[in-house]
Amino acid sequence: MKIGLVGLPKSGKTTLFNLLTGSNVATSRYDAGRAELHTGIARVPDPRVDRLTVLFNPKKTTYATFEVVDLAGIEKDERGGLEAKEFRNADALLHVVRAFPDEARGAADPKRDVLDLELTLVLADLEVVDRRLERLEASIKKQRKDAEVKEQALLARLKLELESETPLRAVTMTPDEERLLRGFTFLSYKPILHLVNVEEAAITEGGRVAERYGLTEVAARPQTRVGWVSAVIEAEIARLEGDEQQAFLADLGLTEPAINRVLRDAFALLGLVSFFTTGEDEVRAWPIPAGTRAQDAAGTVHSDIARGFIRAEVNGYDELVAVEGSFADLRARGQLRLEGKDYVVQDGEICHFRFNVAK
Repeated sequence: MKIGLVGLPKSGKTTLFNLLTGSNVATSRYDAGRAELHTGIARVPDPRVDRLTVLFNPKKTTYATFEVVDLAGIEKDERGGLEAKEFRNADALLHVVRAFPDEARGAADPKRDVLDLELTLVLADLEVVDRRLERLEASIKKQRKDAEVKEQALLARLKLELESETPLRAVTMTPDEERLLRGFTFLSYKPILHLVNVEEAAITEGGRVAERYGLTEVAARPQTRVGWVSAVIEAEIARLEGDEQQAFLADLGLTEPAINRVLRDAFALLGLVSFFTTGEDEVRAWPIPAGTRAQDAAGTVHSDIARGFIRAEVNGYDELVAVEGSFADLRARGQLRLEGKDYVVQDGEICHFRFNVAK
C-alpha cells in the first residue's frame, strides 16, 4: 500500500518524508525547480510488537510497513505534480501544511492551503470526468450498452458534485458504484490526512489543531483527517537516543515522538490493520486491508500457505499477553480458536496457519 506526500514547497514535506522513511533526502532539492520523485518504506511503531518480542525473544522482529512517495512540491494553481502517475496510483494522500513563519513564503494560512489543495484535487477529477463523459456520449450514440449507460449516469451525478466543489470521498455511493470507479484513480476520492506542520511554540496545543486553524468542518468530512506535527522538532528528537530523548520529550510535554502518531494515522488512513505471527525465529506484524479473509491473510505470509490453507489458529493479543505467551495455557482456557478460510482477520490477532504442503 502506498501513501503520496503532497504539499507546497517549503512546507516541511521532505523533512517529513525523511522522518517517515529514515531517508536523508536533501530538503533543498526543490530549489532547482525539478520534480524529483523519491520513494521510501515507512515502519509503523507498534507497542504490541515490542511486547511480543519481549515474550518470545525472537532472532528477528519485523514491524508493519507501507510505501511513501514524495514528489516535488506544487505551486498554487498548478496540478502538474498531482497528475503524476505515482500520485494517481497512491492509495491515500498525506498533505503537509505549513503553519510556521517563513519570510520567503509569506504568512502561514493552513485553512487556505487545505482548501486550495482540496479544490485542486476536485478540479483535476472534474477534467477526468468531462473527458470520459465525452467519450461515453460518442460511444453510446453508436451502440447503446447498459454498462456504459450506467457509467454515464454515475459520472454525470459526480460531475455535479465536483462542480459544487465537493470531494468525491464525501459523496455517498453504493458498493456497485464504488466498484465502477476503481479504474479511475480519482484524486479527491482518496483518503487524505491534512498534517499541519506547526512551530515548537504550538506543540502543546497540537490536539486542538483543527479548531485552532478553522479546519473542524474539513476534519468532519468522510475519509479525511486533520493532524499535526512539528517536523523540525521531530528531526531533533530523531537524533537523540535513550534517556536523552525521553528527557527532551518530557520537556516538550510529549510521551512519544509525534512522528509515531503520524505513522499510525497514515497506516489507518490506508485502511490497514495488522495481524501477528510469533515464534523463536521471528515476531512479525503483517499489514492487510481491513476485512481480509483468513485464506487471503495467509497468502501475505506465503502463496503456498494460501493454496494449501486448512485452518487458522487464532487468538487475541491481550489473551496471549495475559498468559505470558503460552499457547498451551490458551488451549487450556479455550481461547485458541480454529477458523476457516472465510473468517475475517481482526487487528491485533495472532494467527498461525495450518496448510497442506504443495507437492
